[in-house]
Amino acid sequence: MIRILPLILLFSAISVISVSSQSQDEDALMIRHIYDHTLKNAQCYDWLDHLSSNIGGRLAGSHNAESAVQYTKNIMEKMSLDGVELQECMVPHWIRGNKEVVEIVDSKSIGTKKLNALSLGNSIGTGHKGLKAEVIEVKSLDEVRELGASKIEGKIVFYNRAMDPTKIKTFHAYGGAVDQRGSGPSVAAEYGAVGAIVRSMTTRLDDIPHTGVTVPKDGVKKIPSLAISTNDAELLSGLLADETVNLYIENYSELLAPKKSHNVIGEIKGSEFPDEIILVGGHLDSWDVGGGAHDDGAGCVHALQVLQSLKDLKYQPKRTIRCVMFMNEENGLAGGKKYAEVSNRDNEFHLAAIESDAGGFTPRGFGFSAEEAVFKNYYNKILEWQTLMEPYGIHFEVGGGGADINPLKSQKGMLIGLRPDSQRYFDFHHTATDVIDAVNQRELEMGAAAMTSLVYLIDKYGLK
Repeated sequence: MIRILPLILLFSAISVISVSSQSQDEDALMIRHIYDHTLKNAQCYDWLDHLSSNIGGRLAGSHNAESAVQYTKNIMEKMSLDGVELQECMVPHWIRGNKEVVEIVDSKSIGTKKLNALSLGNSIGTGHKGLKAEVIEVKSLDEVRELGASKIEGKIVFYNRAMDPTKIKTFHAYGGAVDQRGSGPSVAAEYGAVGAIVRSMTTRLDDIPHTGVTVPKDGVKKIPSLAISTNDAELLSGLLADETVNLYIENYSELLAPKKSHNVIGEIKGSEFPDEIILVGGHLDSWDVGGGAHDDGAGCVHALQVLQSLKDLKYQPKRTIRCVMFMNEENGLAGGKKYAEVSNRDNEFHLAAIESDAGGFTPRGFGFSAEEAVFKNYYNKILEWQTLMEPYGIHFEVGGGGADINPLKSQKGMLIGLRPDSQRYFDFHHTATDVIDAVNQRELEMGAAAMTSLVYLIDKYGLK
């Protein structure tokens, strides 16, 4: 018996290795099928073309946003999913109004010159009377506070801290500069500024202004707030080094009463664990000045393609695969908050939520986050799949999620963000150039295939 036992253990070990190897081979083959199917038959680029070119910019509360709701609902219904619904949410209704005018006036060196500008979302306009005032340049919110009301009052504050070009991950550079746009105008208003101008959020020097949201502070008077192109920011800063500069601003933006809109939700019910949900999604709204192709039409069609590919491949998931088109990420997060509110009320459990909101460029990997109590075990499980995804250039890293899915964190599932190559994303982000021609079809399809593959692995094995 003493001699037989080691042989039994040896054969058991060989059996486990054999089963494990067989599973790896099956998974590698399935992922290959997913990529082959997506790269040959995907519809995501055509869907995106319609969203970006035919519907166009989809700011929450707009007619275009509601057209996008109906369009994506129709796509889901044609898939013959187990359920499709519209989830009502109330969204901010901000309108840009007539074309903005921002001019340097009566400069001793260049006279009068128009600047390329866009009003910031949720800000107010000047109306037809316009606004003329002296400009003061700052590099941070703290600098405004240090200068105080004696230097700021009655002036237009010009925030001119560039995104850091040394950051390899451009989202880190964006995160290091975007407080100027998000909070800068309200801080300037606290100290008596009559207007705010912000350098556009991009590393590129060009003439294209980038819009985006600014967040008014309760109890602080709202002021006209606009972004100017990086070339114009350089010009204005150079002038201010030599002379006093006055700007004229005329814009017509308004924040109207909230409007009813919808998240769009479709799902394939799980056959074994229907109460464990794997969510894929993107935000359906976009800024009004372009086609919202990268931000975030790409994410929406990535998520739709996941369900379409699973249906095409006749894959019956063990867990419920749910696709969500979130409304109002850009200037309020109403859709993400409403979805989490309803989900928590219904005691749902999202085992995993994957958001694509970083563009349609070549996918490089996924970022992962979760409550500390569960993260380590989940992530160790996910790391077992790294070798399956490496042939497709996909790597896993700590730190992920997305604005729309972050409210689900308390459910103690894994929050996951698709990580495309980010080097060109902020060339197009929140601009009039974010159109279908900026998106490469193959790169878009590769992102959809990566998401579908990860969904397949999570669904097959779970995260324990």
